[in-house]
Amino acid sequence: MKKKIKAFFKNNSGKSLKANEIAKYLGIDDDYEYAALKAMLHDLTEENFLSRIGKRFRYNSKANGKLIGTLSITEGGYGFVLMKNSGMKDVFIAAKNLGTAFNGDEVEVSLFAKSKGKNAEGQIINVLKRGREEIVGTLEKSNSFYFLKPDEPEIHRDIYVSKVNLKGAKNGDKVVLGEIKWDNPQLNPEGKVKEILGKAGSYDAEISSLAREFNLPYVFSRGALKEAEEIDFQLTSEELNNRLDLRDKIIFTIDPEDAKDFDDAVSVEILPNGNYLIGIHIADVSHYVKDESIIDQEAYLRGNSVYFVGKVIPMLPEKLSNGVCSLVPFEDRLTYSVLAELTPLGKVENYQIKKSVINSKRRFSYDQAQEIIDNKYGDFWEELTLLNKIAIMLRKKRMSKGSINFITPEVRFVLGENGVPISIEKKEVKESHMLIEEFMLLANQIVAKHVGSSRKKEPLPFVYRIHDLPDEQKISEFASFVKSLGYSFDPHSANKSKQFQKLLDSVKGTEEETLINEIAIRSMAKAIYSPDNIGHYGLGFKYYSHFTSPIRRYPDLIAHRLLFHYIENSGTNFYTYHELEEMCEHTSATERSAVSAERLSVKLKQAEFLQNHVGEDFHGVISGITNFGIFVELTQSLAEGLVRLKDMEDDYYIYDEKKYSLVGRRNHKVYRLGDKINVRLIRVDLEKREIDFFIID
Repeated sequence: MKKKIKAFFKNNSGKSLKANEIAKYLGIDDDYEYAALKAMLHDLTEENFLSRIGKRFRYNSKANGKLIGTLSITEGGYGFVLMKNSGMKDVFIAAKNLGTAFNGDEVEVSLFAKSKGKNAEGQIINVLKRGREEIVGTLEKSNSFYFLKPDEPEIHRDIYVSKVNLKGAKNGDKVVLGEIKWDNPQLNPEGKVKEILGKAGSYDAEISSLAREFNLPYVFSRGALKEAEEIDFQLTSEELNNRLDLRDKIIFTIDPEDAKDFDDAVSVEILPNGNYLIGIHIADVSHYVKDESIIDQEAYLRGNSVYFVGKVIPMLPEKLSNGVCSLVPFEDRLTYSVLAELTPLGKVENYQIKKSVINSKRRFSYDQAQEIIDNKYGDFWEELTLLNKIAIMLRKKRMSKGSINFITPEVRFVLGENGVPISIEKKEVKESHMLIEEFMLLANQIVAKHVGSSRKKEPLPFVYRIHDLPDEQKISEFASFVKSLGYSFDPHSANKSKQFQKLLDSVKGTEEETLINEIAIRSMAKAIYSPDNIGHYGLGFKYYSHFTSPIRRYPDLIAHRLLFHYIENSGTNFYTYHELEEMCEHTSATERSAVSAERLSVKLKQAEFLQNHVGEDFHGVISGITNFGIFVELTQSLAEGLVRLKDMEDDYYIYDEKKYSLVGRRNHKVYRLGDKINVRLIRVDLEKREIDFFIID
């Protein structure tokens, strides 16, 4: 099969084809051979013999036998090439050797004979594939010509724009540039204005530019919107008769105050035997979004919704996400329910996973639910109080088995006109929030176990949420770090998860809590989607999936389809292993992009808020130590800025990498990671995305 495919593509190097088209050319009409073909196409793409765009494959003629990788340029102007499938470490590229490559480009590298640093050093000799077709920035005029100043600091060259290619854009506009050409490193790149996002600084323009920067699709195609309009949203008696009817039950939602889509609801009953019947009811998106429909294809491309400060880029058109799929009060809604019977000690005695129909009796915000729990008075206070009691029990049980309760503090912005931040405050995590989280964890665990522990000879293909064991070296470094702050953590403990939780409990409420939580999370592997179940280390679960948010996460939608397929015994596998593997890789990548974009959105709003507070003093914690300065995270707003080494004029400071510190040569003053510190805000540069502080006594 491999020889066949290689020979075919070498003889048809210009063609870009889907798997079923390749099968026709090769005369494959057998299901077994077709599965083998798809698996081999995947392997050849991994080997870089083929390149892939969407569902199409083509011969990667430029990559054969050469050092190929992806360029990552730092804000300092130099870069590293992350090598593909060679086992090599990243290759260092000095600024003068970047050639005509942009950040994110796939490039060919030539290595130098000798390298001074830890990494091999080289130069870029060929750009094989641009990492992006478009670049966002602010259009500026200088004398008689125009140029784009890119938003991303990593794009290290301004881009020339001819007057004939302005498309009506004016000086100061935020624009999208395309058709970018750059053949000579001695000259600036050139491009054409493709879209005008608005005046630089306007909220809509900034959101659009962030989406473009991270390659996030933010406008639905006409086809998807038309398809959404044409969906029949009427609930037929035939459909309702095939579902578990829970419309008379007390079911409600609990969400953030500003939530616009509600994809999960909960219920509780006390059974005659004294056990609890917990209902976790999830919007049945799969009923409306069919596999391979236009909406489905665009949802897959997005992978997830993206939550910027004050604005959401949804995974599904609004007609679905805020409309018929959203579990709004007093409306019949189609759901997929997990009904779990729990003993008074929290053991899952029995469960059902059934398609259902509900009618939510109330939409609670977290604050409203918390007030009722605290006061034991209000709508459905008995149900809320009981759910909270069970959630606390489940959480204690989970923690005793090694689950780690990381707390990542978040901030809430109050936005004024045009999205300008008026105030920032830390979000308080309340019992009502943890209540919902606990029952979502329960549902996700039940559905994963239902599929993963089936007694079939071959495991059923499924989408798991997995979290690998932490790296031993990172754990040792983390132990050294917390020791420098006066806390203990045994990196050699047989049960590191309990060590983690013990530490996190001991720092709760302290100023360094945020920092220790962040560093602890960084020392862990990243949770990803995978068809191969290895369990979830951080949660301490053998089986775990994502099932509870199909409005905003594509893997949850896949889990819904697969579950229903298996429970109804619908014959052959709905998705193959390799299709799921591909979906998992893609959605793990879109999740990483969304998280990065959301963090940058918060960072930019923090900077925008602080630009009106230059000259003021703040209290913070040292969150990073480098050879060029100290990063400080402000206690109140969680904004992070830099105290530059050149501004620390009281002494000459030496960077001690092993001890996470800067040490004064003359006065021996030490600044350590985690130290509390007072600073004065001296500069905010929104274009460069920089906040600068000065240390005060």
